[in-house]
Amino acid sequence: MTADLTGTFLTLDDGRPAIRFRRTYDHPVDRVWHFVTDPDELAGWFPARAEMDLRPGGAVAFTGDPAMADHPGRIIAVDPPRHLSFDWGGDELHFDLEPLDDGRTRFTLTNVLVAEDTAARNGAGWEVCLSALDARAQGTPFEGPHAGPTAPWQGFYDGYVAAGFPSGAPIPGTASGA
Repeated sequence: MTADLTGTFLTLDDGRPAIRFRRTYDHPVDRVWHFVTDPDELAGWFPARAEMDLRPGGAVAFTGDPAMADHPGRIIAVDPPRHLSFDWGGDELHFDLEPLDDGRTRFTLTNVLVAEDTAARNGAGWEVCLSALDARAQGTPFEGPHAGPTAPWQGFYDGYVAAGFPSGAPIPGTASGA
């Protein structure tokens, strides 16, 4: 499978590694904000259900991710409906929403990585998740990260490794990731 990769590997100004994805949705910013903050919407595309207390320092409860035990997180920053960031299993996730003139929204996800060698693995995972979000935004069914072994993850992973993204981190659900 030849994967259409949409992520970019970068080093932030503070030296931390990150991967970034951008999408444009045919919805106003308030609707896209709902995709990012509503637990029921998140459950359809994000790897875990996330119940959030939307205030800086607020708790985030992540449940239902088959690759990760239920765990807490915290809100780092929130500026509805344009920015949300929280910690997630050691990484930071930053969602930035920019309203466009035509009623659409530019969506940017930046995954600040706790370890550089997770870039290819996380990039592949986000490709599957964001494909599910893309389908959800269009009103089309897609199992995304919840498709289990049928999720098209491996092709994306192989593509990111071939593109030179740092790799080597354990992969949950495999012999190397237990």
